[in-house]
Amino acid sequence: MSSSLPLMSTSRASPVITMAGSRFFPKSSTSSQTFTTQKGSGDPTRASVVHLLAMAHSLPCSAAFQAFMQLVQPTARFQLALDLLLPLLTSSADLAQRIPVSFILYSMYAPYPISLNPFKSVLYATFVKERELAIEISTEGGFSEREQLVWVLWKILKGDGNDIGPYSPSTLTKSPLPPELRASCLFLDDETFLDNDPDHSVAKSTITAGEPKQFAEQGASKNLLPLLPPATETKITREADRENERIAQAMKLVLAARDRALTLTEQRTLTPLIPRLTSPTMITSVDLPPIVSYNPNIAYQIVIALLMTLPNNLAQDISVYLDALTILPPTLPSFDLLGCLLRDTSTIPDYSTGGKTTIADIVRSEVLGRFIHESIKWLDNAERDEHDGLVSDDRFAKGVQNFCRFYSSLLKLSIVDAASDADSTEMSHFTLRHSRFEEANALYCILASGRFDPFYTAMI
Repeated sequence: MSSSLPLMSTSRASPVITMAGSRFFPKSSTSSQTFTTQKGSGDPTRASVVHLLAMAHSLPCSAAFQAFMQLVQPTARFQLALDLLLPLLTSSADLAQRIPVSFILYSMYAPYPISLNPFKSVLYATFVKERELAIEISTEGGFSEREQLVWVLWKILKGDGNDIGPYSPSTLTKSPLPPELRASCLFLDDETFLDNDPDHSVAKSTITAGEPKQFAEQGASKNLLPLLPPATETKITREADRENERIAQAMKLVLAARDRALTLTEQRTLTPLIPRLTSPTMITSVDLPPIVSYNPNIAYQIVIALLMTLPNNLAQDISVYLDALTILPPTLPSFDLLGCLLRDTSTIPDYSTGGKTTIADIVRSEVLGRFIHESIKWLDNAERDEHDGLVSDDRFAKGVQNFCRFYSSLLKLSIVDAASDADSTEMSHFTLRHSRFEEANALYCILASGRFDPFYTAMI
C-alpha cells in the first residue's frame, strides 16, 4: 500500500487529552456534539472526513479507508487521526462509526506488523474496555451490540484486519456472532501490546479520558481493567482453539472465493465448514454473486446450507438470499447453480407456511420466474450496448445461445411447461425477437407448438 504513512510515535497523542473541553473537543463524548463542532471549525478537510464517517455505515470498510486517504493529505493524516478519529473511537458513538474508524487506524499502517502500529495501544485499550462491558451484560443474560466491535478489534489486533475490508459497518453490526466468537471467548496476549510499551500511558489516559474516576482507577492496573472473576471467564480448550482457527481459515477462503477460483485443496478445506459459517450466518447476500461467478460449486453448497438453516433463525430473512439469486447474470456459472438447485429434492422447512417443502420447489416458485425476467433484461441491455459500440465482445450472442439452451433443459426436465402461458409467454417473445440465432429459433418452435416434440429436441 504505497499511500500508507511512515511510522510515527503516539507520543504526540497528548493533545487528545489536553484539548478535551476545547472548541474542537467539548467535554461531552457524544459523537453528535463532536461532529457538530467539527463542522463548524471551518476546516474543509475535517468537514469532509466528518461527512465521510457519517455515511460510512453503508460503505465497505476498505472503501471508507480509500476515501479517507484521498481526502486527507499524507502529511496531515497522522494529526487528523489523533484529533478526530481517536476521540471518536474511545467515545460512546454509534458502532457504525467506531468500526470504520478502527479499520482506518489499522489500515494506515497495514503494510507493517500490528506491533509497529502507533495506534495499537489505544486499539487494545478499547478492546479490553469493550470486552469487559460486553461480558458484564452477557453474564446478566443480555446481549450487547458491543460484541461486534470487540470482534472487529480482535481481528485487527491479531493482524487480520484486511478480512473486514469487504464488509460495511452496517453488515458487521447486524450479523450475529457464533458462540465461539463472543466477547468472552476472545483473548489477546497482554504482553504483546502493553509490556515495555512507551505508549502505554498514552493509551491508558486516552481510554479513560471522560470516564468516571472509579473506571480510571481500575484502568491503572497492568491490563487497564481488573481481571474477570474465575466464575465468569471462559476457558478455551485446545480443541476449541483449533476449531476457531478452522473457522477463521474458512472465512478467509470465502473472501478469496469472491475474487478467484479456489483450488481443489481449498475447496476440500472449505466445504465441510460451510454449515458452521451459516449457522448463524457470517455470509451476506452481497457475497453470493461474485462467489457464483468464480466458484459455482461452492455457491451451491452455501445456498443449500442457508436454505436449511435460515428458516429456523428468526433473525434472518431468507428472501434476501433468494433475491440475490434472481439478479445473477445469464452466464454459465449462474445456469449451473440454478440447474443444480432446481433438481435438488432435499426437504427443508417452509418459512412461509411452517410446513415442509423442497429446495427445488422453493427455487422454482421464488427464484426461477424472476431470474428469467432479469436475464432477458440483462441480454436486452447487452444488445443495446453492443449496438452503441460500448462493448466489443460477444457477450450478447453467447448469452442468448446459452440462455436458450438453459431454458430448453428446463423443458426437458419438465421444470417449466411449454403449454403454460405463465411459464412461456415472456420467453416466447424473447426467442421470436432473436430467432436469427439457431438456438432461439428452435426454442421458439417448441414454445409455439405448446408441446415438447422430439424433432425439436434433436435441433436443440
